[in-house]
Amino acid sequence: MKAIDAIALILVIVGAINWGLIGFFRFDLVAAIFGNMTAMSRIIYALVGLSGLYAVSYFGRIN
Repeated sequence: MKAIDAIALILVIVGAINWGLIGFFRFDLVAAIFGNMTAMSRIIYALVGLSGLYAVSYFGRIN
């Protein structure tokens, strides 16, 4: 499960950076790289969202 945890954490960080860029500069990095709502950008957004939901499980694993 360590690999899944690392991938989820990376995607959550990418999502957080993207939201920060949107909030501060009105710049959507994912849309700039993959296009505005193309199939690839929607996949990225979906993976970031799923990773965020998976990251909720980290709370149950805190010692």
